[in-house]
Amino acid sequence: MRYGYGKIPAEASYLTTPITPPTMDPTAADSGKSYWRFSKKDFYPEPTFQDFSTYLSALAETPHRLRDRLLGRSSDANELIQCRKQSENEMKQCLTWWDLIWLGFGSVVGSGIFSITGQETHDHAGPAIILSYAVSGLSALLSVFCYTEFSVEVPIAGGSFSFLRIELGDFVAFIAAGNILLEGLVGAAGLGRSWSSYFSSIIKSDPDFLRIKVDSFAEGFNLLDPLAVVVLAIANGFAMTGTKRTSVLNWISSIFGALVIVFIIIVGFVHGKSENLVPFFPYGAEGVFTAAAVVYWSYTGFDMVANMAEEVKTPSRDIPVGLVGSMSLITVVYCLMALALTMMVKYTQVDVNAAYSVAFDGIGMKWAKYLVSIVALKGMTTSLLIGSMGQARYTTQIARAHMIPPWFALVHPKTGTPIYATLLITTGSCILAFFSSLDVLSSVLSFSTLFIFMLMAVALLFRRYYVKDVTPKTDAIKFFTSLFIVFGSALGLTVLWNSKNRGWIGYTLSGGLWFLGTLGMASTAKHRNPKVWGVPLVPWLPSLSIAMNLFLIGSLGPAAVWRFIICSFVMLVYYLLAGVHATYDTAHMDERKLKLEEGSQDLGQGS
Repeated sequence: MRYGYGKIPAEASYLTTPITPPTMDPTAADSGKSYWRFSKKDFYPEPTFQDFSTYLSALAETPHRLRDRLLGRSSDANELIQCRKQSENEMKQCLTWWDLIWLGFGSVVGSGIFSITGQETHDHAGPAIILSYAVSGLSALLSVFCYTEFSVEVPIAGGSFSFLRIELGDFVAFIAAGNILLEGLVGAAGLGRSWSSYFSSIIKSDPDFLRIKVDSFAEGFNLLDPLAVVVLAIANGFAMTGTKRTSVLNWISSIFGALVIVFIIIVGFVHGKSENLVPFFPYGAEGVFTAAAVVYWSYTGFDMVANMAEEVKTPSRDIPVGLVGSMSLITVVYCLMALALTMMVKYTQVDVNAAYSVAFDGIGMKWAKYLVSIVALKGMTTSLLIGSMGQARYTTQIARAHMIPPWFALVHPKTGTPIYATLLITTGSCILAFFSSLDVLSSVLSFSTLFIFMLMAVALLFRRYYVKDVTPKTDAIKFFTSLFIVFGSALGLTVLWNSKNRGWIGYTLSGGLWFLGTLGMASTAKHRNPKVWGVPLVPWLPSLSIAMNLFLIGSLGPAAVWRFIICSFVMLVYYLLAGVHATYDTAHMDERKLKLEEGSQDLGQGS
C-alpha cells in the first residue's frame, strides 16, 4: 500500500527510495574469531576506554559530547547497514505473516484476560467492560499502526529503540530503551512467578506451595521460587535454539489456545442471559475508563513482535498483515470473551480471582475450569517465549549502537540468534524471579510501555513533517507549534479527568484545542513519503494515539511517575559515565564509514 502525501522536494528524493541492507560479510569467520570469546576489546572497543588516561580525557569532554548526542540523530541507512555489522553474522530471515500473526497472539493473549476481566467487571465497569476492552484495543491498534510503518521501512531488530533513535535522537532513545529493558526484566520475572503461582494453585489451593520460605530474609524476598527460575531458563533456552523453531512451537500451541477460547465464547453465549447485561453502565463512564487503563495491559506484548522485523522474509507484506491483523483479531476476541462472561454471570457475582472458572462451575461444567487453567498457563508460557525473543533483539540493537557493550550484539553463526543478549535477559529475570515476590515486582513496574507508545506516535509525526535540512523553517515552526498544542490539550484532558472535574466547559475547551492543533498539523506540508506502507489519516491517528496514551498514563497515579523518574536518573548516571562516550566515538566512526561506502557505491554506479 502506498500513500502519496503532497509534493516531496527534489533534494529529498532519497526519502522515497527503499534501503536494501547488503549481505553481511562473516567477518568473524574470515578473521578466525570464535563466537565464544571474552575480552576487553569485545566489551569496550571504543578509543575512550583504551586506558585510564583516555577515559579521563573523555570525561572532561562530557558537556561537548552530551550536546552532540542530544542533537545527534541516527538514519535508516546507519541502523540497517552500519549497526548490523556489529553482530558479525546475520539473523535468519525465516518469518512470514502467518508466523507474525501467531507471535502476536502468543505474546499478547496470556493470563491477563482471565484474571483482569473478572476484577474490572466486578469493581469498575460492569457489563460495560466490553467497551473498556474496545477503548484499550483502539489505543493499542493506533500504536500498532506506528510500529508497522517504521518496521516496514526500517526492518531491524531494535524496534522502538531504533525508530526513536532515528527521529528523536540518541538521548531520548537511550532513556526509552533503558526503561523498557528494565520493565522487560521485571515483567519476565513477574510472569515466571505468576506461572509458578498458577501451577501451584492447580495442584493445591496455595500459590506458595512450591516455594521455599527463608525466615531470615526480608519480607517480600523470603519466598524463593526455583520453579519460576526453571520455567524462565527453559523458555529462554528454547528461544536461543532458533527463531523458526520457536515460532512453530508458538503457533501450534496458540492455535490450540484459540480453539479453547472459541469454545469459551460459544458456551458463554449459549448459557448467557441478556438480563445480566442490565444495567450496562453501573459505574458510569468513569468506571469504563478506569477499567480501560487496567485491561490495557492485556494488550501489551505486540511491541516484542515488532522487534522480530529483521527476521521477516518480506517485510513490506508480512509486517502489516502480521501486526495489524493479530491486534485486530485479539481486540475482537477480548471483547467477545468479556461479553460471554457478563452474559453468563451478573457483574455483582463475578469472582474477581477466577472469573471464568467460577462461571463455568455455576452452569455445571466444573471440568471446564481445567481448560481455562491450561490456556492461561499456555498463554504465560508463550508470552515468556516471545518476550525472551523480543527483549533479546531489543538488547542486540542497543549493543549494536554501543550504548551497552557490543559483545551483546553478537549473533551466533549457526542458530542465527543473539545468544549473549538472551543470556543477559535470562540471568537478570531469573535472579529477580528467584528472590522477589509479585508485590515487589509490580511495585517496580512503571508507565514505560505507555510512554514508549506515546513517543512512537511523536516519532511518526516527526518522520512525516520534520526532515532535517529539508523542512523549511516556516513549516517546522508550524509543526512544532501544532505538536505543542496537541500535547498541552491532551495533558489538560488528563488533568481534568483525574481531578474529578466533570464540567463540560473544560473538556470542550481541551478537546477543541486538540482538534485545532491536529488540524494545524494537517495543513502543514509533509516532507517525507512512506516508501512502502503508511499509517492512514496522518496526523489524526498519531495525534489521537498521543492523547489516549497520555490519558492512560494519567490514570496510573503519582507513584508510577516517581518510579519512572528515579529509574531514568540512575540510567542517566550510567549514560554520562559510559554510554555517551561510547556512542560519541561510534557515531563519528560510523559517519565516516558510511560516507566512504556511499561514495564507493556512487563511483560504481557511475562506471
